Amino acid sequence: MSRSHYIFGFHAITSRLRQHPDSIREIYLDANRQDQRARDLINLAETTSTRLILCDQDRVHKMTGTTHHQGVAAHVTKLQQYAVLEDLLDGLTEPAFLLVLDGVKDPHNLGACLRVADAFGVHAVIVPKDRAVGLSATVHKVASGAADTVPFFAVTNLARTLRELKEAGIWIVGTAADASDTLAAVTLTRPIAWVLGAEGEGMRRLTRETCDQLVSIPMSGSIESLNVSVSAGICLFETYRQHIRKRNG
Repeated sequence: MSRSHYIFGFHAITSRLRQHPDSIREIYLDANRQDQRARDLINLAETTSTRLILCDQDRVHKMTGTTHHQGVAAHVTKLQQYAVLEDLLDGLTEPAFLLVLDGVKDPHNLGACLRVADAFGVHAVIVPKDRAVGLSATVHKVASGAADTVPFFAVTNLARTLRELKEAGIWIVGTAADASDTLAAVTLTRPIAWVLGAEGEGMRRLTRETCDQLVSIPMSGSIESLNVSVSAGICLFETYRQHIRKRNG
């Protein structure tokens, strides 16, 4: 697997510049971008002694493979993360708070999930290696920096990983529209891993059977289901809220 790749978009690149400037080989900026965002990026690159190359828009197109790059791309090296999930769990000083995504294929959904995971203090996002999207350039852009702040693990066997989490004392909670328990009625202050399924398909059978508990999100409108990133935001916020309430007594 390549140790370097391209990310694009001002949010993603600015976040990487601020947090891990040494991981950026060079930044390519459309020379026609002379607005405030471009000037701010140039100033930040100068401050961090990061090489910035002005180029034409077509070059950025070819690097990123998309036209939605906002005129900026960066050649970056892969960030060092925990070698294995167990290393992260062993270092926690508070109840584990994890998000597991079973087969999410849309990079926009994964990016949005990473963003809400960062917002509510999730310790790691876990996905299966196969039949799921990874940390692509689009994911980095949508995540607006969260792809660099939230540890991300792609595991070979998701059901086995869930069983290992259970053995480590982590409660596995999945979302399901037909679950009898509702989100508001569940205590979420213990070590927990939320499991959400793929767009339109939900969790796979084995993943569902591995969960300790299934929970539904109560809805009063006419739609039958929510986007996975919206569901993640609701579940993660409720967990965060309960942790804060317990901490404050």
